[in-house]
Amino acid sequence: MNTTTFGQILEAGRTAGICFAIISWSNPSSSPPKFNMSDLDLIRVNDLLVTVLLHPGSRWPPKGSKPTAQPVHISLAIPHDISGAAKFDDLSQSINYSTLASTLRTCLEGSDNSTEQPAFESLEHILFRCFDLLLLPSSTSSPRLPSAQIRIVQLKPPLHCKTLAVEAKATRDGASWSLTQFRHIVNNLECQPIVGVNPAERLERQTVRINITIDTPMPDAFRLQKHWLDFRALTRRLHKKVDETSYLTLEALVSFVAIETLWHLQSSSGDIAGYDPKVNVRAAKPCALVFADSSEVEITRRFEHYQMNLPSELELSEPSSSLSEDIHSIAIALGSNVGDRFQNIELALRLLEDPSSVVTDRSVISENAFLHVVNTSFIYESAPMYVTDQASFINCACMIETNIPPQSLLQLTQAIEVAVGRQPTFRNGPRVIDLDIILYDTLRLDTRAPEDQQSLDNLSGHLVIPHPRLSEREFVLRPLVDMIPEYVHPSLHKTLHALLSKLELGADGSSMDKVIAFPRYPLPTDTPSFLGVDPVPPTLTYWKYRESNSTRKSRSKNKTRLMATLNATPDSFSDGSMHNTIPTALAYVRQAASADIIDIGGYSTRPGATSVSVNEETDRVVPIIQALRSVSSAINVDHEGDQVVQEMPISVDTFRWEVAEKAILAGANCINDVYAFTGPQNYFDPQTGSNTEQATEYMRRMKAVARKFAVPAILMHSRGDAGMNKDYSVYDYSDDAAVIEGVRAELGMKVDAITKGKGGIRRWNVIVDPGIGFSKKVEDNLELLRHGASVTDDKLIGKGFQERKRNPLVGFPQLIGTSRKSFLGVILSDTRGKSTDPKDRVWATAGAVACAVQQGALIVRVHDVEMSDVVAVADALWR
Repeated sequence: MNTTTFGQILEAGRTAGICFAIISWSNPSSSPPKFNMSDLDLIRVNDLLVTVLLHPGSRWPPKGSKPTAQPVHISLAIPHDISGAAKFDDLSQSINYSTLASTLRTCLEGSDNSTEQPAFESLEHILFRCFDLLLLPSSTSSPRLPSAQIRIVQLKPPLHCKTLAVEAKATRDGASWSLTQFRHIVNNLECQPIVGVNPAERLERQTVRINITIDTPMPDAFRLQKHWLDFRALTRRLHKKVDETSYLTLEALVSFVAIETLWHLQSSSGDIAGYDPKVNVRAAKPCALVFADSSEVEITRRFEHYQMNLPSELELSEPSSSLSEDIHSIAIALGSNVGDRFQNIELALRLLEDPSSVVTDRSVISENAFLHVVNTSFIYESAPMYVTDQASFINCACMIETNIPPQSLLQLTQAIEVAVGRQPTFRNGPRVIDLDIILYDTLRLDTRAPEDQQSLDNLSGHLVIPHPRLSEREFVLRPLVDMIPEYVHPSLHKTLHALLSKLELGADGSSMDKVIAFPRYPLPTDTPSFLGVDPVPPTLTYWKYRESNSTRKSRSKNKTRLMATLNATPDSFSDGSMHNTIPTALAYVRQAASADIIDIGGYSTRPGATSVSVNEETDRVVPIIQALRSVSSAINVDHEGDQVVQEMPISVDTFRWEVAEKAILAGANCINDVYAFTGPQNYFDPQTGSNTEQATEYMRRMKAVARKFAVPAILMHSRGDAGMNKDYSVYDYSDDAAVIEGVRAELGMKVDAITKGKGGIRRWNVIVDPGIGFSKKVEDNLELLRHGASVTDDKLIGKGFQERKRNPLVGFPQLIGTSRKSFLGVILSDTRGKSTDPKDRVWATAGAVACAVQQGALIVRVHDVEMSDVVAVADALWR
């Protein structure tokens, strides 16, 4: 046998012009090195043309239920190590892409001998069928593939876009397969908006090409199958809404498209828990630059980038073709600057909910008409606009749900203005009450003749929706933003929050003050009454304030209010049996005459305190309240300063609706509930979601009392027994301290339930209390003091798609109560070895009170009225 040396082979190759690749292993007997999974080779089939039957149709919707035959492109990418096939030039060691293509075409189009071609519900349906064919053990493909990436492109998609596509990766898992990536794609959706800053661009529409990619992290095939994306609905929505826009910048337009896409995804996502898609949007202007193909802006957004919590009871719906038969969401603005402004507004709201009594003409308000106030804004005091030589206005807004059509609703609001006492005046002049319909679903309506619609000087007697001056009026925009900040104006195509942000408000921000009013009780005998509604109390006094904001650079000149505490109990932790008789109570109140409000309680909430009956609690507090309201005659002496005591607002510290009602009738003006209307044994567990019927009944009763008497309510965060339930680890996900997130979530849930929906109390009547000392460790209490303003910050809270939402406590004023509490004693004991009784914690309380003022608390609750000096100095420093 002749032998040929390796050198001879190389020499012969060089003579023949052949190049050799030399591969060397350190051990000739070992196998070649294995590939990393991340370095696997790919075998592709690109743009395989397949004709399928698709139920959603092509350019136009299908006629009837018959699916439409149309072409799609299918592209495959199969990870596979090709080294064996490359070494031996042997196809059997690779994947036969011809077989893959043939398998897909045969199964998706139907074989020659099949009687019926399969029909598909969506592009996702085709995609999942392809994975079944390629990955499942029962498939006819050869070999069985461990994983695949597939892209399905609809070549004749719904109108206005070039193509639609779905793309996914999946791996085989035993007898099934699972998705590792899923994506929806809209290619070149062409719209014709007004967009640009140049004068010429404001006159003509121009083409904008929009590309959208929607990535679904951690996809689940079964859940996606239940909620396939309706591409036609999405592209139709975007084309319509983008064509209506008139942005100056491409940046604003691309953000608008992202918001609209996310809204569509959220409203159609059903019950998919944890659904948090990532939306990439590119918008290009082909005509923007002479020497470039286009200018383009690209962004990537999730729900967390926008303060979105839709759909919800607050979402304004699309207008119906039959306005009189459906339920509609309407925003109404209210204002008053004549007479008792707060009484006027409350009376107007009550009359709104009794439309049949206000308007007796059944051709205007039908017998089956209803109207419910389901949300309210905060209430504001603002300087008059346009005509400035008049008194300041009180302004607010409400959301209503009704079946009353727009022009009948206008007649109802006009009738209410007359009933409350509005008299004709000059335009923009003083008025007892003013009700304006601002938004009606997403309706755009102008009842004036077309030739009269070029001016805003002829609105009298007509209805224009949205209100034409909405975008220039802070006193309308700000209340609306309290309720529906992300509502997109139907004509201006900007969110209400964005419209408010564009107003020039000056260096210190808003010129408007928030207001909380205390009604006068007992109810004066001359209080006006209207058939069908409860009498509305006159106003005792009101406080103005600016909301606390931990990020505000220039603080407003707020006055911190001092709440003096009067415990009419024998067993309170701090001052039990000291003020539980009328003489001692009156003496304390006279001493506390420098306070802004007095809080009277007859039930101790300290751990281990004795339970008392409703009657006993009532008997403790009602006589003291009655005595304060008639203080001079109570002791038969004209004491200096008794007039101040008689006019001081009184808060009743109770969680029982019976006690609250009797206390208000006796002269109380506010409810202070440490359990936020759910009772002492009804801690809502955030992990189990458990609640009780008893809690629901507590809330129903307390809401009814607070709403009937129109009194403010202080709602405190607690978890049942004050000394228990101190674990907040479920909220460790938050960037802020877990306890702060816990207060936002748990108290916020109650505040939402109390203020929203039919029978809710007015937002402007709610003060929140983070519950320092209740179900919190020492460090938790310190966190709530250090970062008190962040409790009501305007930010998103929660985690995941279903839970992520705007902080429900945004903008609410806070009461902070630290006086003589045990955590202060723990600090003194740990740092100074000093054991203290509650009455020995006065200086410790002073430090905590100063911090509360610095963090923007509206009210500090104290036992020692000497704290008024601390508050005065702290206000001078920080407010």
